[in-house]
This record gives sequence, structure tokens and C-alpha cells, in this order.
Amino acid sequence: MNHSKIKAVVNDGQFQYDSIDLSDFDVVEIREGYFHLLKDQQAYTAQVVAQDFNSKIFTIKINGHLFQVKLLDEYDQMVNSLGLTKVQANKINEIKAPMPGVILDILVEEGDVIEPGMHLLILEAMKMENVIKAHGKAVVKSITTQKGAAVDKGEILIEME
Repeated sequence: MNHSKIKAVVNDGQFQYDSIDLSDFDVVEIREGYFHLLKDQQAYTAQVVAQDFNSKIFTIKINGHLFQVKLLDEYDQMVNSLGLTKVQANKINEIKAPMPGVILDILVEEGDVIEPGMHLLILEAMKMENVIKAHGKAVVKSITTQKGAAVDKGEILIEME
């Protein structure tokens, strides 16, 4: 049977395991969220305290000690090795139209605090609706377009501070 190798980053890099073969563990679920682990003739009691499947981050209590574990499967490791997850440290002060289109909806107002991934506006281009999202945390300084407006590629839509 082919087992995938995963990488585990524990407590923001305090511990890092570059290649864990899950077949090396004997795991038995005692009850929902509670497990008995056996590895290299050592027994451990584990409880999943919190889980975020989207980010693959889990808070686990092992023998009474809390650990935050981020799991990276082979795909995640490949994306990281290609540098596709690196975020620029530069602060983005404006949101520009990525393509020509028409503004269908503006989802924020001046003064709003925006978080990474937050939906800012909807741009229709080539008969498709495109959600424009925030790339970082900021405050909306001004909105330089309006609903129904035709915009060109590169046109400033939202200014942030």
C-alpha cells in the first residue's frame, strides 16, 4: 500500500517533521475526538481540541500538553517549494481592476476594516462574475468607482490606508 509522506509543523516551527509516514503509527479512536497512539513502543493519549480543515491546522492535546499542528501534504509541499505561497511584505494601498468589465456590486464602504480574503466587489467581465478579494488587512480610504460603472484593466477601484 502506498502511503503519502506529510510534513508537520508544530507550534509555529518549534518542532518540524519533514517526512512522517502515517503507517508508522498505530492509532485507535477511543471515542469521538480522543485517540490512543502507539509509535516505537511508546503510548500516547491524544485529544483533538480544535480543527480547521481548510487551513489544515489542528490543536491537539497529547499526554496533557497542547500542540498546534499544521499539516502539509505532498501537494502543499510542492506549492511551497515553488514559492507560490510566499506573500509580499509590501502593503497594498489600492485595488485595481484585473481586467476590463462592469462593476456589478460594491461590498464594502469607506472606513470599513478589511481582512485578507474578504470580498470587496464583484466585477463582470466576459459574461462572468469575478469576486475581487482583499490581499491583506487595511481600512477602506475611498471607493473610486460605482455600481454599474465600466472600468478598464488597471483602473483604481478602491484606495486603502
